[in-house]
Amino acid sequence: MYAVIVSGGKQYRVMQGETLRVEKLDVEPGANIEIDEVLLVGDGEKVTVGTPKVEGAKVSAVVKGHGRADKVRIIKFRRRKHHMKHQGHRQHYTEIEITGIAG
Repeated sequence: MYAVIVSGGKQYRVMQGETLRVEKLDVEPGANIEIDEVLLVGDGEKVTVGTPKVEGAKVSAVVKGHGRADKVRIIKFRRRKHHMKHQGHRQHYTEIEITGIAG
């Protein structure tokens, strides 16, 4: 069984037992969360597509921890103008493990 969920403005295809990184959530590590923004639920040949969400479908997960991703380096450079600007960014994330799909 799999589902397509929305978290942090992004869509993820998840299955039970999977671990994934989503945008940072304000939840303590070890807490259980339920995601009710489910766009699609698939079970073998049977696929349920929501309009836009599947009614009554939920994905439960447990928060494993928080962290920061690798640094992304940004360089702005203008040739022949003696101008170069360096910038870096590390995105915060929350790591969750999918424990169940109900739908």
